[in-house]
Amino acid sequence: MAEIRPESLLAMPLPEMLARASALREAGHGRIQSWSPKVFIPLTQLCRNLCHYCTFSQPPRRGEACYLTREQVLDIARAGKAAGCTEALFTLGDKPELRFKAARDELAALGHETTLSYLAEVAAAVRDETGLLPHINAGVMTREEMAMLRPVSASQGLMLESVSDRLCEKGGAHYRSPDKHPEVRLETIRIAGELAIPFTTGILIGIGETRAERLDALAAIRDLHARHGHIQEVIVQNFRAKPRTVMADAPEPDMDDLLWTAAAARILLGPAMNIQVPPNLSADDFPRLIDAGINDWGGVSPVTPDHVNPEAPWPAVQQLRAATAGANRILVPRLPVYPAYVAENARWQDAAMQRHVRAAADTSGFARADGWSPGLALPDRPPEAPYLAALDRGIAATVNRALAGERPDEAALAALFEARDVDLEHICESADALRRAVNGDTVTYVVNRNINYTNICAYKCGFCAFSKGKTSDALRGRPYDLDLAEVARRTEEAWARGGTEVCLQGGIHPSYTGETYLTLARTVRTAVPDIHLHAFSPLEVSHGAETLGLSVEDFLCRLKDAGLGTLPGTAAEILDDEVRRIICPDKLNTAEWLHVVGTAHKVGFRTTATIMFGHVETYAHWARHLLLIRDLQAETGGFTEFVPLPFVHMEAPMGVRGETRRGPTFREVRLMHAVARLALNPLIANIQTSWVKLGPAGVAACLASGANDLGGTLMNESISRAAGTQHGQEMPPAAMDALIRSIGRAPRQRTTLYGDVSEAARRKGREAADLAPIILTPPRKDGDKTLGKEFEYAG
Repeated sequence: MAEIRPESLLAMPLPEMLARASALREAGHGRIQSWSPKVFIPLTQLCRNLCHYCTFSQPPRRGEACYLTREQVLDIARAGKAAGCTEALFTLGDKPELRFKAARDELAALGHETTLSYLAEVAAAVRDETGLLPHINAGVMTREEMAMLRPVSASQGLMLESVSDRLCEKGGAHYRSPDKHPEVRLETIRIAGELAIPFTTGILIGIGETRAERLDALAAIRDLHARHGHIQEVIVQNFRAKPRTVMADAPEPDMDDLLWTAAAARILLGPAMNIQVPPNLSADDFPRLIDAGINDWGGVSPVTPDHVNPEAPWPAVQQLRAATAGANRILVPRLPVYPAYVAENARWQDAAMQRHVRAAADTSGFARADGWSPGLALPDRPPEAPYLAALDRGIAATVNRALAGERPDEAALAALFEARDVDLEHICESADALRRAVNGDTVTYVVNRNINYTNICAYKCGFCAFSKGKTSDALRGRPYDLDLAEVARRTEEAWARGGTEVCLQGGIHPSYTGETYLTLARTVRTAVPDIHLHAFSPLEVSHGAETLGLSVEDFLCRLKDAGLGTLPGTAAEILDDEVRRIICPDKLNTAEWLHVVGTAHKVGFRTTATIMFGHVETYAHWARHLLLIRDLQAETGGFTEFVPLPFVHMEAPMGVRGETRRGPTFREVRLMHAVARLALNPLIANIQTSWVKLGPAGVAACLASGANDLGGTLMNESISRAAGTQHGQEMPPAAMDALIRSIGRAPRQRTTLYGDVSEAARRKGREAADLAPIILTPPRKDGDKTLGKEFEYAG
């Protein structure tokens, strides 16, 4: 659409404007209507300006403090945090110390010369002690002042209000308000762009300006944004007359005037801009504002009033949600910084703020729904029913094509991961119906034991809390390197306890060679000839082949001769080299992983396939990963199952450093299992869910969203436990059966390759003795690598 001239809107009929604005909003934001759960912190209500409509600004009062104390600020923020807020909105008057001696004296007592210096201190305290993200409305500022506040704020804002110089003349709304001169405010907004500060601005209508002047103000905002890309939202705020102000008797804009202006903002600023109109300033009529093409309700507080408009209470969140649903839109909480700016965190946030923004965001850049992360127990609360009845047509079409077995395209698949409300439930229910058609109501699992033979690793994957250097005691546990006798003992014990599989994986020990892996395989095969050996990630296979000077195919053949049965499709993480360069830069790249796994299938091995999600990647990366797995399965048919592995952030090095999100949200976990079922249909029949990472309640929900397998009982689980999960090391067969039956499904113990298990093995699993204490052999000196030598276990 060609850029429209502002003056052409003056003659456009309102119905046409509303239709155009709504269409633009749909093109830019789909069905998402955002809002920010905030707490309002009025640090000071002193101001050097004398705006004729303002009741927020108050002169000093005898016996009353000019500023909130640090502890008062934190008390408000803590109350907001407890109520689920993500934003701490700091609003204050412009530099009151320039006008009031009382302000200067109190600042001095607080250890500061300026209001903005004190603001920086308390904003940092809120950020660090509560996790709320400060959004700062501190009036006109210099470059140095805005730069000082950038490390303690996720975003900043300044309402342009108007570009009419008339309003600053005697009798105008901004008379005797030096900070309201348009050129001063435009300069502040411009500097924010140069400093890459995500910025909120807007216009105030009904204070004496004309419609043409409103359009001029919107055009000025548009031009600044075109130069710097920093204006993340534009507010259209309607003047409200207040008693005891100069403009107490001035007429307020009516709803049609507000709708016209909001629609004009959308038309002039385009589909991508976030347009907001405060709902509390329109009372019960606020649902009509959606007709004007807005996509955001602004900050709404469950804790504090609107201190600028205290006579206008916020609508309850349920009112917002109902009004939004009434317009066939989905209400989604956001952060004070919008998703597009979260996606480019390193550009738009100071280094001191980046980790806090990541921690608060989901993969889409909206706010996380709650405090849950993989590895933690799910909150005990009933699921929220959808508010909408009608499905998104694009999502419905993609799901239908997937159910028919068609290969989806990347963009359509990525769009499924954005789903919420009724669209989310439709995807999960469709995946579950497909699961029922493919697998019936049986849920499978294997009785197995994980043997992680060393946690010493030469690689430095940022997501891994398991691996250690040779002498590192950091994180969980000391470095170890198992004796073969301990590997054999654990294998024998697993068999005695009903295990049909041992899974061997470990760090890439710098002294290990391909002979090490061959020896490990022979050790297991000698100890228990009938147990299934599921072992060695593609990275271990590649490392083993390289150290022996063999091709991957030749080394895999040697592993098969040594007793290897199947391979875990781990080390996949995200099959996209853009992501891998961040989280595992020295690991196999995407093509190398696919080559090893494809070669394994070629020589007759079956493998699993995994994805490790919820750290730094996007929905597009998830879609790309699924399609690569689908395409390889179409070529080889070698995958037995697909295993989503939610990232557990607590002890992961990148998580500790604040370089990742806090794992996927539970909405995203459900969607990963459901979308995987759909995207891989009909090529991969089994979708596994991880009880170690999700716990019983989490896997129960995933089993109702397309998954049909619970993986292994494990006996010993080290890798997720090292990352911080709370869900234990073993889920024995009786517990597996009870969990499966609790959701009305039928348990079935399986072999690694989904065959039947003998009654004798089943009985041993249900009568198993407690595990003997494990022995973690300390690292041996160089030159004494038992695992690096040929070894026959003779036990």
